[in-house]
Amino acid sequence: QVQLVESGGGLVQAGGSLRLSCAASGRTFSSETMGWFRQAPGKEREFVAAFGWSGGTTRYADSVKGRFTTSRDNAKNTVYLQMNSLKPEDTAVYYCAASRPLFPSATMIWSRYDYWGQGTQVTVSS
Repeated sequence: QVQLVESGGGLVQAGGSLRLSCAASGRTFSSETMGWFRQAPGKEREFVAAFGWSGGTTRYADSVKGRFTTSRDNAKNTVYLQMNSLKPEDTAVYYCAASRPLFPSATMIWSRYDYWGQGTQVTVSS
């Protein structure tokens, strides 16, 4: 049973930074596609970033490109989302997700992911 547990959310002022973590358990990840999504109140779940666990190009939403960066620690089976220059419009619940390997065009579609974490709240004050 795969479990994903996010942490690192919180309240930060605009311009600040946060690093989210997503610890995976249940099996050792090797080729999965990992995704980060977010959902603000009253809005649909939105793609943030996605990458292959084994490497390759990371895709970012245009709204976060240049400000957010993903990384992973294979030894800890953990992925990270470093968020810099945060804006009030980044306020949302952030989720990490995992899937069998996806084609690049599918990585932005939340329904393609098999496993989800519980989410962590990020609030950016102006």
